[in-house]
Amino acid sequence: MNRRTASLLTASALAAAVLGAGAPSASAAPGGCAYTSTSHRPVVKKGGTGASVKQAQCLSNIWGGVPKLTVDGVFGAKTLDKIKWIQGCHGLPRDGVVGAKTWAVLYDPVPDCYDPYPR
Repeated sequence: MNRRTASLLTASALAAAVLGAGAPSASAAPGGCAYTSTSHRPVVKKGGTGASVKQAQCLSNIWGGVPKLTVDGVFGAKTLDKIKWIQGCHGLPRDGVVGAKTWAVLYDPVPDCYDPYPR
């Protein structure tokens, strides 16, 4: 390896270290849920589909409560029940709509909920 190549490699490595390339993001989603950016939080509700629904399903699986949802991107009856339960655990209206306040609690789950899970 010549000096020029070695210098370029050293400079690249230094730049990557300074810029944090390869380091985990401080805003990484819990539980490895990476279907959307943590800042992408559109309103989703029953009948909705897509990556944002997958994100909500994945995040909801971090919670207790069963069943664990299939992360399929389809906001159906089981997803609705799980979201309503999570909302109730935080004193939010149990409307089943994933809006700003529900996204906030999905990204910051409480370890326990004393609300019985719907059957």
